[in-house]
Amino acid sequence: MKKVLITGGAGFISHHLIAFLIQNTDWEIISLDRLDYSGNLNRLDDILSQFNDDFKGRVRLVFHDLKAEINPLVKKEIGDVDYILHLAAGSHVDRSIKYPLEFVMDNVVGTCNILNFAKEIHEKNGLERFLYFSTDEVFGPAPIGINYKENDRYNSTNPYSASKAGGEELAVAYENTYSLPIYITHTMNVFGERQHPEKYIPMCIKKIRDGEPVTIHSDTKKKVPGSRHYIHAEDVASAVYFLLTKKIENDINWGNAKCPKFNIVGAEELDNLELAKLIAQYQNKELKFNLVDFHSSRPGHDLRYSLSGDKMKQLGWTPNISVKDRIKQVVDWSLLNSKWIEY
Repeated sequence: MKKVLITGGAGFISHHLIAFLIQNTDWEIISLDRLDYSGNLNRLDDILSQFNDDFKGRVRLVFHDLKAEINPLVKKEIGDVDYILHLAAGSHVDRSIKYPLEFVMDNVVGTCNILNFAKEIHEKNGLERFLYFSTDEVFGPAPIGINYKENDRYNSTNPYSASKAGGEELAVAYENTYSLPIYITHTMNVFGERQHPEKYIPMCIKKIRDGEPVTIHSDTKKKVPGSRHYIHAEDVASAVYFLLTKKIENDINWGNAKCPKFNIVGAEELDNLELAKLIAQYQNKELKFNLVDFHSSRPGHDLRYSLSGDKMKQLGWTPNISVKDRIKQVVDWSLLNSKWIEY
């Protein structure tokens, strides 16, 4: 039986990943979390309640804040693992703009500490894979018609994306220096059940339900809404599992770069007004909205991000459910489980 350590296991994406691995593997799962602003054990409790005790018994919770190195007692609690999936991160752009050093500590120092732990395991028993979960935002804003590929240049526009790029470069360095078996993924605008209610989709569901206007990020002329490739967290989990279990040859030479990178991307780009209209349609409600030039009032927020999903598609992975069907799924679920969209 494989053992996998997932950092930030009580976070939004991670708890969907844990549920996917429970359903699709016999692996033992260790969730490492400090349970802060983003972590919520109620997520895990809610999703684990769907499984019987045999399934739930494969999940263990370990408390640790990765700003500190992993001490011997925590190492003993974790034990040896085959995979480390590093999803723990500070991820709220607004907070990063206000408190940039917090994000350096979480996303750079925290990454260095988990990499040191991975290095120790790899030297002792051999680690099959370390996956660093990065973001589309490291590439910066994407002009219309541009979809960034895995090894394109970076252009961070806020402290959050800069700190994720810093952690990513540490991961690359540990592959180059210590031969750690590292993969890096970039994904963008993940949504799904139990997402933090301040995020765009749960916020839209609640405001439209309550007849309140939705604020939509637009260009300076308040004519063009921002756009993203939205992807459901279950599809992200599917892509991660695909990368862990498929033999992949890194046959592309990017200046002798050894660390493979993969974009996990939704199949369809939606602008945020179109998305809000869909959410209103699925509720049979009228959409009230205001287009607001967010970038001028909130520097560090970009109008459009976009990644190319060609590499994963060529390897054999794409989302198997359309984004519009996924959005309807989340709208229906959220209305039935309204505590998850309340502030």
